[in-house]
Amino acid sequence: MKYIIASDIHGSALYCGKLLERYKAECAEGILLLGDVLYHGPRNDLPEGYAPKEVIAMLNPLKSDILCVRGNCEAEVDQMVLDFDVTTQHRSLSLFNHEILMTHGHHINIDAPPTEFNPEFVLYGHTHVPLKAQKDGVWYLNPGSVTIPKNGSAHSYMTLDEGGFTWKTIDGEEYDRLEF
Repeated sequence: MKYIIASDIHGSALYCGKLLERYKAECAEGILLLGDVLYHGPRNDLPEGYAPKEVIAMLNPLKSDILCVRGNCEAEVDQMVLDFDVTTQHRSLSLFNHEILMTHGHHINIDAPPTEFNPEFVLYGHTHVPLKAQKDGVWYLNPGSVTIPKNGSAHSYMTLDEGGFTWKTIDGEEYDRLEF
């Protein structure tokens, strides 16, 4: 089994489409979305290919494959148009015998560790910058942004399988890995 981990689509149909192409090419069975699915927020310019209605149409057919957490740009109206949950602040998962916490990153991150969970791995987006760092025995992992990468990073996502986590560009080129 393999999962795609992505964050910060921000309503770009162009980059959502590229992510879904990678989802198919990776033969993944699930998508873990770390928030900020439809809107770009006041701190970002309109992303290339901005078309939230198209993103909705692309993601809703995959509703049974998607686990999502709420980002800082999600609003109540988003849940009215998306067929998968975008209101949950964080999710605790047990995958491949590892405890994983999914969050967006604006409340829980490497500088604000979780207090009510004891994960081995914290997956978060929000910064739009890929990260692989360990602090106090917990790994903090960020796939970067599918749509609006920052600090010179590439449009990117991660995969998770029985071997660990892999960071890839939106074109599928591997550039980092964390093995179990």
